[in-house]
Amino acid sequence: MLINVAIALATLVTMEGVAWFTHKYIMHGIMWNWHHSHHNAHKGFFEVNDLFSVLFSGVAVGLFIAGLEIPSLWFLAPVAAGVTLYGIGYFVFHDVIVHRRIRISFKTTNPYLIRIMRAHYVHHKVHTREGAEAFGFLYAPKKYDKK
Repeated sequence: MLINVAIALATLVTMEGVAWFTHKYIMHGIMWNWHHSHHNAHKGFFEVNDLFSVLFSGVAVGLFIAGLEIPSLWFLAPVAAGVTLYGIGYFVFHDVIVHRRIRISFKTTNPYLIRIMRAHYVHHKVHTREGAEAFGFLYAPKKYDKK
């Protein structure tokens, strides 16, 4: 049981690096045709960029199935749990808190939340594939602290 928790937590932490790499080199690279909808105005609640959530959820489901159905791949189930936990954190932070896609009242004085929100707003100042910075979702360097 503890090994499963350790694998899930290690995956959760590792996912920030995976997300950073994916955001910088895939979303702002070959898959910009999906991601640009997130950097530019669009009509409606959903955006083409939401297809990434569907894709990543499918990966997590596949990992769960493989980990639960194939005994030698048991470790993939806690990996899937870590990926899923990261996805939940991403959704709450990115879609609910930062972009307010679900309308809630949220104000914070927490320095960590202020920093990652500022970094994300800096990222969105650029509406093109090139020139963006701050590709992380749940971590931002101290340079984004409020001065």
